[in-house]
Amino acid sequence: MSAMKKSNDPFWWTLFGAGGAMTAMLVPMLLFLIGVATPLGWIEGPSYASVSQVMLHPLTKIAAFFLISLSLFHWAHRFRFTLYDGLQLKHLFQLIAVICYGGAVAGSLVAAYVIW
Repeated sequence: MSAMKKSNDPFWWTLFGAGGAMTAMLVPMLLFLIGVATPLGWIEGPSYASVSQVMLHPLTKIAAFFLISLSLFHWAHRFRFTLYDGLQLKHLFQLIAVICYGGAVAGSLVAAYVIW
């Protein structure tokens, strides 16, 4: 019986799926409210004090961190396979993976620093 090589692909696919689902549910709503409805005057924009108060709550910080972090990992996985399969850069597979996921980790660390 041959020994099967363990893969870390399920971990990256889980982050990809979670990031895609969370991004698909929350980002369009946020973009519409902040980028369309408020500037057009359809709704009154929140005051700085109310936004500041909401963003100081620990659950809001956690939700914002996960939204940003999972969106970055979704991007990293999609971009990695676009370069690998779409542009046929199979010989750079490891380098592309390190750059993509490293960028997602770095962006997540920056987000954590800024949020906290």
